[in-house]
Amino acid sequence: MTAPVFLVPELPAGSSYLLDGSEGRHAAAVRRLGPGEPLVIADGKGGAAACVVESVEGKTALSLTVSRRWQDPAPAPRVVLVQALVKGDRGELAVELATECGVDAIVPWQASRSVAKWDDGPRGEKALARWRSTVREAAKQSRRTWVPEVTAAVNTTALASLVSEAAGAVVLDSRATTGLIDLPLPDDGDLIIVVGPEGGISDGESDALAAAGAQVARLGPTVLRTSTAGAAAIAVLGVLTRRWR
Repeated sequence: MTAPVFLVPELPAGSSYLLDGSEGRHAAAVRRLGPGEPLVIADGKGGAAACVVESVEGKTALSLTVSRRWQDPAPAPRVVLVQALVKGDRGELAVELATECGVDAIVPWQASRSVAKWDDGPRGEKALARWRSTVREAAKQSRRTWVPEVTAAVNTTALASLVSEAAGAVVLDSRATTGLIDLPLPDDGDLIIVVGPEGGISDGESDALAAAGAQVARLGPTVLRTSTAGAAAIAVLGVLTRRWR
């Protein structure tokens, strides 16, 4: 298995580093890493350093020796998942799976048929914080040096503006006659994938996004839930574009 990844605010300039705080406690007390074991520290922006544990400082920190540094390039095209808000923990499942499959940014969308509602107060902030925390942990679990950005929630008007500025955009709709694998896709820039709520995207929303430049396509022969459609689409794009090459 590849070395575990721990996220730090900034990579060290020297050859030693003290991994403390919440990441240090997790490495020492939960993962029980000991002297001689490898790990990777990353800044969430593609920068990473391979390290070896020199010593354990109680149960709260590890003293590390840095053996190698590198910078992973940002994938191209940059895949942005627009995920409609869904009730319960399916939204968190959606962003977790999308992160594991390589998404670069996530935009929560307050679709007209979304049962879940994020207000502008503490409740909405708490829900957004859960998505961001889920994405951060999923990035570490999947050994990513890039942590996807999770923006504030948008309405359909704001989403149409994002679509108009992107290099490409696809609205996933099981009613579409064109498949995702048949669409022309950009080589660079932002490629937006829009996943609607369990009740589907309304005709008005579909028309507004199409007017802004989005293509409408079906993912495959079966109908996936909103919590899995985004991850499946991102995996397909990994093959159809140069992201996985």
